[in-house]
Amino acid sequence: MALQLVEVTSDHGHVDTLVALGEQQGALDVYADERGEMDRCLVRFVISTKRVQGLLDAIQAAIGAQENWRAVVLPIQASVPGPGPSVKSVSDDEPRKFSFGSITVSREAIWNEINKGARLDLNFIILSVLSTITAAIGLLTDNVAVVIGAMVIAPLLGPNLAFAFGTALGDRTLMARALGTNVLGVSIALALSYVIGALWTGPLDAPELTSRTVVGFESIALALAAGAAAVLSLTTGLSATLVGVMVAVALLPPAATLGIMLGAGNYYAAGSAALLLGVNIVCVNLVAQLVFVVKGIGPRTWAQKRASRPARYINAVSWFVLLVALMAGIWWARQSGGVAPDQGFEAPSTQVLSGE
Repeated sequence: MALQLVEVTSDHGHVDTLVALGEQQGALDVYADERGEMDRCLVRFVISTKRVQGLLDAIQAAIGAQENWRAVVLPIQASVPGPGPSVKSVSDDEPRKFSFGSITVSREAIWNEINKGARLDLNFIILSVLSTITAAIGLLTDNVAVVIGAMVIAPLLGPNLAFAFGTALGDRTLMARALGTNVLGVSIALALSYVIGALWTGPLDAPELTSRTVVGFESIALALAAGAAAVLSLTTGLSATLVGVMVAVALLPPAATLGIMLGAGNYYAAGSAALLLGVNIVCVNLVAQLVFVVKGIGPRTWAQKRASRPARYINAVSWFVLLVALMAGIWWARQSGGVAPDQGFEAPSTQVLSGE
């Protein structure tokens, strides 16, 4: 059983309420430090990770209207003695069940992690520039290792997940910040790759590049899987490093390919890359929002849930309509004889391939 330490500081008068809430929520250990001279109290809860969200919600419902309190959640690396048979909690009386809707990370912890990805600062801009340059060089020279390196440092995962999370919570501020960060990141990728494509004098026939000008229905499945895996990693406390690479595969290379083809004047190939980029952005956001909702991550109070419901429906329907439109675009491209991966492209100084 994974454990976490929840520390709550508040006015002295709340100590009995906090202790009672800890016992009610099945905390394995509750310790209250009453500091009468400061009229403050410190209450520590050792509790199962799966029950942290319930405890935090109960505390907010009980004393959340007060201003002079704070809850801090800390990981527990080890506990002696461990939660063995001699230690019993409320959850021990519950039948063991497996549910996709359960989460092992609190809503607040997820928000703290996702908020970092939506932050627009100098680090995000620098990483966007470096990852775009790296990706463009890897695509043009058919260097798989360089492309993978660009995927690792690409910061495009954060703002997309943050937008979906903000939609699930009805947090318009987070949604606006994530949208702005995402637009800037993609704009940087397009602008830099456009310049690189305009200056490139070699052939545009590298398989790593031409493969991003081919879009099919399998691309939709890839983006849906990547977005779902990203959300699952956040809600279960697993490392998001591998998932970040998966999502970067779906977002950064097509964006760099789009800019390169625009800069080289190959608008047909640029259109295919733009279609692939659009498909993946829509799919990642749609499935991420869906998984957040299915996992039960949303506003805490009934009033907040009611206020956020229209925004959630509107966003879900909008993403779905966009996906249907992009699927129609894929079908049309297939019917019109799209670009095959082995056809290759040449820079304007040599040969520019047009659609058949």
